[in-house]
Amino acid sequence: MGRVFFNTRKHITALNGDYTVLASESGKTFMLSATGGTVAITLPTTLETGLNYKFVVKEETPANAITIAAGSAIVDMVMKDAGGNASNSTAGTAVSNLIIGTSAQQGDYINMFTDGTTWYAECMSGIDDAVTTS
Repeated sequence: MGRVFFNTRKHITALNGDYTVLASESGKTFMLSATGGTVAITLPTTLETGLNYKFVVKEETPANAITIAAGSAIVDMVMKDAGGNASNSTAGTAVSNLIIGTSAQQGDYINMFTDGTTWYAECMSGIDDAVTTS
């Protein structure tokens, strides 16, 4: 009997500049750095139930801010930092942008998904206030 192997590797893309995420990239992990200036990542504005992405800070203390923009969509975010602080959680108050600041640590991440109406984000950061909203 032959073996069947499935490609179980994560789909990972490095980003170091402005980028518009495609619905077809659902399930992808994006490794973020901002050595060339501020970075704007735009999420799909046509929400489809189940779209999901992971954004991971690749660059230790990014040289510039990285903004994940939901456009006209709204984002509810739950955040915890290494000290257990949740000061930047939106607690049901929707925002348009998640901002990864220059104090972020390599490995900080944001998981995002949509139910077809709202973007939801779960963020983990090693530094207090490294990820904020607007």
